[in-house]
Amino acid sequence: MHEGSRKAIVAALVANAGIAAAKFVGFAFTGSSSMLAEAFHSVADTGNQGLLFLGGHRATRDATEKHPFGYGRERYFWSFIVALVLFMLGGLFAIYEGVHKVRHPEDISSPAWAFGILGVAVVLESFSLRTAVQAAAPERGRTPWAKFIRTSRNPELPVVLLEDLGALFGLLFALAGVTLTVVTGDARFDGAGTLAIGVLLVAIAIVLAIEMKSLLIGEGATPATERRIVAALEGGDAVRRVIHMRTEHIGPEELLVAAKVEFAPALSVAELAGAVDAAEARLRSAVPAARIVYLEPDLYREGGTQR
Repeated sequence: MHEGSRKAIVAALVANAGIAAAKFVGFAFTGSSSMLAEAFHSVADTGNQGLLFLGGHRATRDATEKHPFGYGRERYFWSFIVALVLFMLGGLFAIYEGVHKVRHPEDISSPAWAFGILGVAVVLESFSLRTAVQAAAPERGRTPWAKFIRTSRNPELPVVLLEDLGALFGLLFALAGVTLTVVTGDARFDGAGTLAIGVLLVAIAIVLAIEMKSLLIGEGATPATERRIVAALEGGDAVRRVIHMRTEHIGPEELLVAAKVEFAPALSVAELAGAVDAAEARLRSAVPAARIVYLEPDLYREGGTQR
């Protein structure tokens, strides 16, 4: 796990732990269902940061005979679990609580506590989101945020970004529900705010689950990375062309590259072995994530299959 991901997770964990405690205190004083839903949301988020740390730690284990390519995909697995936790503990609970409070509304007592705690929570979540945005900036570059979430091979940053964004919108829904309840005297607005929080969390969890499932199954390198790989391989005098190539991420910063490459036909066996080693060295220099590389010398056949 690189430093940017670690920093974003720490910021989110500290913020969510403090926010969860404050929201439970707020619920005790106000009885607001929106506050309770937000409290469980923050508990889920705090646990999620712990799961992301667990995945990052387990992914560093050395390769074994049973797992010859290592444990890099542990980070994808635990990020997928985070999506399920957010869906079940955060989203479904909030939907259940919201429906219950709409059908059986209860007045909010001490609304000043709710406004104060939700205001503090907005500040803390904004700090956490700002940290995640800064951590993602070097990897994202000028890529639009939606595309970055869909294409990033780093699981932690999209998870933290969507969690923090969902938390901020959830707080706004809670504030709206409490405010409308206080202004109108109709406690069903508090339940409606809770329901909105639940729907938001379920939507975010589904997006995360889809992305993490794709990474678990196995995604190749991005088109830009593949172009750098081909350029590096074809950058030597002994290489004529890359005939065929397959890539797959076995971890966020670990890439498997397998390619058929046409070399100059006049090379001796020793020269060919040296040319293969040189091509691998160029590739790893251009794309440090290419940890496992298999190059197969072959001949290009015009119009034939190159698989």
